Amino acid sequence: MSETNDTPPGGTDFIRQQIRADLASDRYGGRVVTRFPPEPNGYLHVGHATAIILNYGIAQDFSGRFHLRFDDTNPEKENEEYVRGIKEDILWLGADWGEQLYFASDYFERMYDCAVTLIQKGLAYVDSQSLEAIREGRGTVTEAGTASPYRDRTVEENLDLFARMRDGEFTDGAHVLRGKIDMGDPNMLMRDPVLYRIRHAHHYRQGDDWCIYPLYDYAHCLEDAFEGVTHSICTIEFENNRELYDWVLESSGFTEPRPHQYEWAGLDLENAVLSKRAIGPLVSAGLVSGWDDPRLATIAAYRRRGVPPEAIRMFASLVGVSRSGGRTEEDKFEYAIREVLNTEAPRVMAVLDPLKVVLTNLPEDHAESFDIASFPPDVGRDGSRAVPFAAEVWIERSDFAQDPPEGFRRLVPGGEVRLRGAYVLRCDEVVTDEEGAVVELRCSVDLQTRGGSNPEGRRVNGTIHWVSVADALDAEVRLFSALLEPVDEGEEIEGDEPDITERVSPDSLVVVHGAKIEPSVADEALDTRYQFERTGYFWRDPSDGRDDRLIFNRIVALKSTYRGAPDVERSEQRERAAEVKKTGPSVKPQISEVRQAARNADPGLAERFAAYPEAYGISIEHADLLTGSMATVAFFESAIADGADPGAVASWIVTDVRALLGDGAVADLAFTGDALGRLVELVTSGAVSRRAAKDVLARMADRGGDPGELIEDMGLAAVSDTNMLGEIIDGVLAGMPDKVEAYRGGRTNLIGLFIGEVMKATRGAADPKAVRSLLSERLDS
Repeated sequence: MSETNDTPPGGTDFIRQQIRADLASDRYGGRVVTRFPPEPNGYLHVGHATAIILNYGIAQDFSGRFHLRFDDTNPEKENEEYVRGIKEDILWLGADWGEQLYFASDYFERMYDCAVTLIQKGLAYVDSQSLEAIREGRGTVTEAGTASPYRDRTVEENLDLFARMRDGEFTDGAHVLRGKIDMGDPNMLMRDPVLYRIRHAHHYRQGDDWCIYPLYDYAHCLEDAFEGVTHSICTIEFENNRELYDWVLESSGFTEPRPHQYEWAGLDLENAVLSKRAIGPLVSAGLVSGWDDPRLATIAAYRRRGVPPEAIRMFASLVGVSRSGGRTEEDKFEYAIREVLNTEAPRVMAVLDPLKVVLTNLPEDHAESFDIASFPPDVGRDGSRAVPFAAEVWIERSDFAQDPPEGFRRLVPGGEVRLRGAYVLRCDEVVTDEEGAVVELRCSVDLQTRGGSNPEGRRVNGTIHWVSVADALDAEVRLFSALLEPVDEGEEIEGDEPDITERVSPDSLVVVHGAKIEPSVADEALDTRYQFERTGYFWRDPSDGRDDRLIFNRIVALKSTYRGAPDVERSEQRERAAEVKKTGPSVKPQISEVRQAARNADPGLAERFAAYPEAYGISIEHADLLTGSMATVAFFESAIADGADPGAVASWIVTDVRALLGDGAVADLAFTGDALGRLVELVTSGAVSRRAAKDVLARMADRGGDPGELIEDMGLAAVSDTNMLGEIIDGVLAGMPDKVEAYRGGRTNLIGLFIGEVMKATRGAADPKAVRSLLSERLDS
């Protein structure tokens, strides 16, 4: 089912229409304040991205304010790591909260006071029933609820009990605070909702100061009111919560103009795992490399995969803002990625499954080069590169067929094709091995067809790409597809839903070793995104593809199956994409005016801003962030002084370190640039995973220290010793004989369960790839 889009091309969505009406009536005195309120219990996904873009875009459109508020009212699941990760994601998308950074936990005292006010008004009471009894007493959609036996406690008794709850006198679950509304209300959320519960748990920011915590429906509307938010934009599943939102604010004494809640459909993206509860087990089991595994739909994963933030913003514009939702086709997202990359990504040739071609009419030492355009004519961009050509070239194995099927339009015995930008090639001889497999082609080129020349009347089967054998760079290429296998409707499933760790598709990641790539990529910045001609869009993995390692992630395949439903809708989508490309989406990242002013005043900063992209292979955006002050410059240059990879260091500074700093300066850090450089080198050498290194960085920010020593002290050194891992694996398998038997009986997806148990046994320090390999050796033998 395709989603319904209520945003007409060139028009305005219903939320912006509401805001315009509020401005016209002077409802909020000309103010527009929006917010994005994530809970820091996981990393953001693409659904969150569309919410960020909507809220930040509205604030920009109406010269308003955009708040980032961490809804950290659940002490058992939240931590600083997720706070840092969420900040990184939002900045990468191009949104910026400026000075408007808030934490719900900072309002705990004010929320408590509001609860006391509700009790004093007779609008809240302490209920001593169990949570199960409370749930049963709510009734059903057709039957009214049953009043709690504690509903008529006196105000004095409720105030006393609530104060003692705060003082820690009672155990978890002994009491809750409930709103006193109407147990017969048709909206079941209004049947005396729970407002506070007891949780004796350490809070990552407030420590042990509190043992009672507010629930979301009570807390977030008060947070909006405390901050002066005007338009509280939620997804459609909170539509029924709006009545409770209004009740809490009005009952707590907030009068107009106060915040109001508006709902939109949000995003449900096809083939995307969006639930944090679903992603967590995959990470814990080692079935994905972390929250930034490129197969996931987290923003961190898209960033690592190579998706440009402009594509996510274009996608949000294409989907629009709708009241009624539905599932959005994955191909629409991929369409947006291609639209952005088509004009940005230089073309290069890469052969993923190489077949050698020996050109018999050229001398063995033949060497020349062809100047081949980096962009097609319709893109409107100049640029070319010199591509070397020799007497042996690689072509794709799939571009040759010894016994061609009907309609095959590439190289066949005795047939001709054009080598892209070079010569017409004729296949004269096929060399096979003892089993009949093709191992080499012996061909000849027509020297009269150099560089695209073609005698009149000459017809060839097609044009194929190639790479010179003598000059090719060896690379690893990672191809991603849908992470989870679909659940068969007729399959019997134990429990409420299938175990997600058993649904991971073994084909979701295909690693191609020994791919051949033209040498021009060695001269480009590390974060360059390419189109591998006839194959797809790729870039170097920012975690594993640094230094001399060429590891490329496929960002998106070259061809799309997206057709946008009917012809009218396809036309509208094309018009919308063209408009977005022409005017740009609401979020427009750009060179900072403040940092540019600093460079205008300091020639040393200006020189470095101009030099860094070429000297260190970093983006202009990163160069901008690194050259805003001499202190940041000194920190960066200190970090790379002893040989740490500049691109990797730059990435750490502009994301991880920047998120740690908040509004502070590098001079406030508890560690130096050279310490960061040592940490980056430890990640590069494999001594610690990048995920674990983030925890080390947080410890360094808290108290300083040598990264190598911290890795040891924190027990985060990578475990790859096969003997040690083998003993752990043998113990895990010995304790699960029934699962081992099921695996060998065909349930091979159980390998995720085994990996997860090994990761638990090693406290997450094992190398998941080594674990999988050792498990396979034992289970498949």
